[in-house]
Amino acid sequence: MTEARARIFAGLGRFDQAETEVRRALLDRPGDPELLTLLASVLRLAGRHDDALAAADAAIAAGPAGAGAHAERAENLIVLTRTEEAVAAASEAARLRPGEPEMHRVLARAHAAARDFARARLAARTAVAFDPRSVPSLLTLAEVERVAGRRRAATRATRAALAEDPESPAGRWLIALLDAERLHVGAAMRGLRELAADHPARLGGEALAWPIVGVLAGLRRGVAAGIPLVLAMLLAAVRWPLAELLARGIALVAGVVMVAFAARVLLPAGRLPWRCLRFLPRRAVIIGLVTVGLSVTLLLAYAVSAQWQPLAAAAVLWLVSVASGVRGTSLSAR
Repeated sequence: MTEARARIFAGLGRFDQAETEVRRALLDRPGDPELLTLLASVLRLAGRHDDALAAADAAIAAGPAGAGAHAERAENLIVLTRTEEAVAAASEAARLRPGEPEMHRVLARAHAAARDFARARLAARTAVAFDPRSVPSLLTLAEVERVAGRRRAATRATRAALAEDPESPAGRWLIALLDAERLHVGAAMRGLRELAADHPARLGGEALAWPIVGVLAGLRRGVAAGIPLVLAMLLAAVRWPLAELLARGIALVAGVVMVAFAARVLLPAGRLPWRCLRFLPRRAVIIGLVTVGLSVTLLLAYAVSAQWQPLAAAAVLWLVSVASGVRGTSLSAR
């Protein structure tokens, strides 16, 4: 009964109560591999991956033939980026229980984390083969294809999953993520707004601010590539005067491309991302946006004026932007 209560609490997201129930059961059945595996699962869902890994290791020590314990170990090792160990643990889980689709899904995730997409795809398709209408298996295949850069295949698999369960939060999230990666910003924001309305506990406000942080990350990459290239051309101009014209041309193209990118993301996104800015490290984001925006402006000013001062100022501001510390996007981190 205690174990069943723990599973119910875990399903409701009440992980502290689930852990209490499992530990209470362990007092009566210490060293029970199934209970230790359940504890590992609860701790993993609560985000306590080191503790979950320790529980999974204890479950394996108590019952080495328990596929679930090996799968739990693999899941935590994936998050902890210990990918070789994750693949080994997931492979053992699939070997012990080859007829269980979940073991193959874990193996697919482990191979994907190790960037071995051929094996990841094979494992995901093996899981799908057990039940071609399985939403978890289809979404695992979709995620493998997305990480591998095959967005069309990822979209097909996600659409197939949503055809089976149109309300699947994971499927709707993945479609929004794929839309965002293709810069279909309006569609991505609509999907995220609807998902946040239906599942407020699942989707934090920071995810809705992804266009701002995405633009910041994209402009940083553009400036980080453009400024050194312009400086290299200026150095080359000492021996090859034509290189100065190339430097100005590179600065102009880089600046225009970055401005167009920012407009393409921020204009369709509307006001919602700015309203959600409070969920991010606001000061760092604002400093980053101001400094990188000024860097782009100064890069364009150099392209037009051919004066070295705007270029030098752009380089300094870019370094300040990097030091402000906001990297990546909230959406892609999900």
